[in-house]
Amino acid sequence: MQDEVLVFVPNNVKRRLSPLAKTVFCAVSQCVSMNDCIPVVFSSTHGELATSLAMIKLIEAGEDISPTAFSLSVHNAIAGLFSIVFGNTSEITVLAPGEDGIAPAFIDASGLLQEGTPEVLMVFYDEPLPDFYPSAPFQLSADSRCAVALKIARHGEGLAIQFTRGESCGSDGEQPIQLPLLIQFLSSADTQLQIKTPRQSWYWQKHVSSSVMCRQQQFSSID
Repeated sequence: MQDEVLVFVPNNVKRRLSPLAKTVFCAVSQCVSMNDCIPVVFSSTHGELATSLAMIKLIEAGEDISPTAFSLSVHNAIAGLFSIVFGNTSEITVLAPGEDGIAPAFIDASGLLQEGTPEVLMVFYDEPLPDFYPSAPFQLSADSRCAVALKIARHGEGLAIQFTRGESCGSDGEQPIQLPLLIQFLSSADTQLQIKTPRQSWYWQKHVSSSVMCRQQQFSSID
């Protein structure tokens, strides 16, 4: 199924795509077309951590690591491949959001809209942590690989959403735990999403009038 969706990716690049990168590309390809120059905010808690771990194991075994392997293990690897494949020369930001989860990407994208950018693409993605990294009792990892792509604008047709901050605190997990909550909110009749973090809470409210319009959305998840 993925190969059918990714027919637009050159074979020499497709061979370099990790399973996580393929999941991201499947989601993104439903929101933007080739050579669409749109600012993008990528957000991932762990990035290509599995690729980094595999490289570390090779080093431990005394194997040489190629520069290409290293370039595909860094946190902005998927964003770089995206810019090459889609021909996107606009501003691209890559976040490692930590305990605030999905909220920093909304903050960054909203700032771009306030500066006059017509629309922004947000891409959230993560995959289960390798067993080498214990995540319990911390809510750092989900059971499946997931990517969410959203194209947002201040005005126009789409789902109107109001994004605000609250004072109450809690612990609803980091981005891998929050992504299924975001998908449920966007794809259901639910009108409000609240996510609590150790320092604050964040609210998403479906509204008749709002400063942020989710014009397109695409989810991709692979067990």
